[in-house]
Amino acid sequence: MESPIRKIIHIDMDAFYASVEQRDHPELRGKPLAVGGSRQRGVVAAASYEARQFGVRSAMASSIAIRKCPELLFVKPRFEVYKAVSAQIRAIFADFTDLIEPLSLDEAYLDVTHSLNEGLTATQLAQTIKDQIKSETSLTASAGVSYNKFLAKLASDYRKPDGLFVIKPHQGLAFVETLKVGQFHGIGRVTAERMNQLGIFTGLDLRAQSEAFLSRHFGKVGKHYYGIARAIDERPVTPNRIRKSIGAETTFEQDLHTYPELVSSLQPLIEKVWSYCERSGVLGKTVTLKLKYADFNQITRSRSLPGWVSEKAILEQMTLGLLDSVIPLSQGVRLLGVSLSNLQEKDTPTNGQLTLDL
Repeated sequence: MESPIRKIIHIDMDAFYASVEQRDHPELRGKPLAVGGSRQRGVVAAASYEARQFGVRSAMASSIAIRKCPELLFVKPRFEVYKAVSAQIRAIFADFTDLIEPLSLDEAYLDVTHSLNEGLTATQLAQTIKDQIKSETSLTASAGVSYNKFLAKLASDYRKPDGLFVIKPHQGLAFVETLKVGQFHGIGRVTAERMNQLGIFTGLDLRAQSEAFLSRHFGKVGKHYYGIARAIDERPVTPNRIRKSIGAETTFEQDLHTYPELVSSLQPLIEKVWSYCERSGVLGKTVTLKLKYADFNQITRSRSLPGWVSEKAILEQMTLGLLDSVIPLSQGVRLLGVSLSNLQEKDTPTNGQLTLDL
C-alpha cells in the first residue's frame, strides 16, 4: 500500500519583530522601522516592509541601513515579547496537527497529512491558520502549501506579505526549473556564484547535472541539490528539532588585510549569532572562527569551555582570542565566519555558567 502524498504547510510571519513593534506602538505604523541597535556597530535584526523598500534587510550593518534610509527609525528588540507571541502562534498550530517543526520564533513547518481537522484540505487549513493568527495576534503570516518541505518553503515566499500559495504535485517540477538557483532555499549567494561559474543558473540547469558531478563540487550537500532540482525532498517534519550549531559568515568584496578590519567585520557576525541565542533561548559551549584566504584556502579555529557562553561579551572575547591565534596574516582574507555549537536550551539544568572573570 502506497503512502499518502504528504501535505506540508510552511508558515512564515511577515516582518515578525518589526510587525510586533508596529502593532504595539501605533506611532510606528507605516514608517520605515528597524529592530536592532543604531550604533556604529549595530546590526538590523528585522526590518519593516516600509524599510525594505529602501533596501534595508536583516543582518545588515546599521550604518549601511541608515545610509540607505536616512529616516529609518530604530527600536531595541524585546525578545521576551517576541517569544510570548511565538508561543501564542505555536498554540494555534497545535489545534491542527501534532507534527510541528519550529525553525525560529517566526516560522515553522506543519505536516497536516493526517490533520486533527478532518474534512479540510491543506489549503483550507493554511487559510484557517492564517485567519486565526490574525484574529488572535493582529499579525499577518504567509503560508506555503505543497507535498514536501522544500516546495512549501518556496511557496510561502512567493506572495509575501500575507500570502498563500500552493504548489501541487503535478506543478513541482515545472515550478523549480524556472527559478534561479539563488532563489532556492538553502543555496546562499556564495554557493549560487559557484554554481554560476559551473554554468548552472536555473533549476533546469541544476537538474541537468549528475549526482556525482554535484557531489564532487559541493560535497555531501550535492545529493540534496540533486533531489531538489527534481522537486524531491524526503525530509520529514520533525517536532522538537535540535539545532546542532548557530553560525554567521560573510564574503567580502575586497580582501581584508589588517587586524582592525577583521575585528570590525567580526562584530556584526557575533551580533547575529548572539541575537539568535537570545531569540531561541539556547546557549553553547564551543566557539569556532572560520577564515577563507584570498587563495580560497580555508582554516578554522575552535575553543570549547566547560561552562556555557552565557553573555555576548564572552562570545566576543573568545572569537577575538581565536582571531589572535592566526595573526599575523599570511595573506588577505576573503571570508569570515563565527559559529557556536554544543547547544542546549537555557531552561535545561546546567552545571553553571561561565562569567568573564573565569
